[in-house]
Amino acid sequence: MHWLFLLLAGLAEVTFAFCLNKAKLSAGNESVGWYVAFAGFSALSFYLLNLSLSQLPLGTAYAVWTGIGAVGTALLGMVVFGDPLTGPRLFFLTTLTGSVLGLKLVSV
Repeated sequence: MHWLFLLLAGLAEVTFAFCLNKAKLSAGNESVGWYVAFAGFSALSFYLLNLSLSQLPLGTAYAVWTGIGAVGTALLGMVVFGDPLTGPRLFFLTTLTGSVLGLKLVSV
C-alpha cells in the first residue's frame, strides 16, 4: 500500500508540474485556476509522500518520488509541450527509470 501512495505522490508531482507550465502559458483567471490546481496537487503530492514514509526508508522514497516526477514530467513535456526528443535525453531518462526500479527492488 505504501508503494501505491508513493506512486500516486509521484504522479501528483507530474501533475503539479503540468499545472505550473499551463499557468505560465495562460493569463488572467485561467492562470489563477492553474495556480490553484498547482497548489492543490503540490499539497496532495507531499501528503502522499508523507504517508509512504511510515513504511519506506526516507532515502528510497524520496529518490523514487523525484524519479517518477522527473521522468514523468520530461515525458509529458515531450508529448504535450513539444520539448525536444533526442537520443541522449531518452538514454538518461531510461537510466533514471532503471535506477528508480532498482531502488524499489532492493528496498525492504
